[in-house]
Amino acid sequence: MLETRGVMQRDNLPLPGADAQAHSLLVAQRIRAEIIQQGPIPFARFMDLALHAPGLGYYSAGAPKIGSTGDFITAPEISPLYSRCIARQCQQVIESLDGGDILEVGAGSGVMASDVLLELETLQALPTHYYILESSADLRQRQQQLLRFRCAHLMDRICWLDTLPAVFNGVVLANELLDAMPVHRIEFTQNGVMESYVDAIGDEFVWRVGNITEPALAARANALLTEFGTSPFLEGYTSEVNLAAESWINSIAAMLSQGLLLIVDYGFPRHEYYHPDRSGGTLMCHYRHYAHANPLILVGIQDLTAHIDFTAMAQAGADSGLEVSGYTSQAYFLLALGLDQMVAQSDPSEIRQHLTLTQQVKTLTLPNEMGELFKVMALGRGLDIPLRGFSLIDHRSRL
Repeated sequence: MLETRGVMQRDNLPLPGADAQAHSLLVAQRIRAEIIQQGPIPFARFMDLALHAPGLGYYSAGAPKIGSTGDFITAPEISPLYSRCIARQCQQVIESLDGGDILEVGAGSGVMASDVLLELETLQALPTHYYILESSADLRQRQQQLLRFRCAHLMDRICWLDTLPAVFNGVVLANELLDAMPVHRIEFTQNGVMESYVDAIGDEFVWRVGNITEPALAARANALLTEFGTSPFLEGYTSEVNLAAESWINSIAAMLSQGLLLIVDYGFPRHEYYHPDRSGGTLMCHYRHYAHANPLILVGIQDLTAHIDFTAMAQAGADSGLEVSGYTSQAYFLLALGLDQMVAQSDPSEIRQHLTLTQQVKTLTLPNEMGELFKVMALGRGLDIPLRGFSLIDHRSRL
């Protein structure tokens, strides 16, 4: 049985231009056609189509997404110091393996790839290859242009992939990747745990709630009730389950012969993720640097994300034979890799440049900015070294 949850009204957001409105209409038509054909669709399917429908979805289309002209900004875009720290963690792993490759999955604008490579060149620790797996043809083209401009002399090491390699040794980078994977939404009701679906009424999309049909999702919902009981989950408590991210970690584990998967994203351990006060879930939308919680509008022209349950990611890694080698906040990770030393090396007489650098570091590390909300997790295989990035504080016990 499906129960209607009502039409979502438009939030007070910037109005899209004519081209963006036309594109959003095409994406909405694509989703509506599927709903007409088979009835209300799970939100995970709606999110997948809105973000990744071939040639139409948010990440498939050509509009700017990252930076001042896009909808959001990521840590590599804020400061090259971030990627230089990432490079130093890569250096430690590659040297411990006596060589290896780097694979960045979902490389955004390409700026992290360029900064990581240039720092590794300075450290005399270049990988044999720097692979980029990018599903968006538009972003792949942007990456190629930027990398040719910023590090043309290293292009012979950079390769774009269409699928994961069969075997890999080295470091896999997943920077703000998992949060954009389609999530299932669940709602706790008097009739048990239900799933959120999306239906269409006229030109608008609406929420509906119905029975869970996917066995893995039903099993997770029951496991949450077993772990926490019903007390946190009052009537109407809504949250997310990212089965796609867990499956992706399984895929990485299947190919990783020796090395490290480094995940950086915003999220919480499970006991914080499903906190009683987080009764509306973590789903967020980003449009022209405005954050809001209405995924059923601006379809195909806004980013949709959900925070990460890092306990689930750790369990997925462990179930796939990977070791949870570290878990900490972004701030502690960057400081452990020498962020403060990099700032100290800047010239204080260059006042404007030094102030800019200081502000960038604050954004990356302060608790009320990115420092605490963003977490770093390392899942490894065949590494018997203490990882530098987790040498200050390691919060694995909180998982």
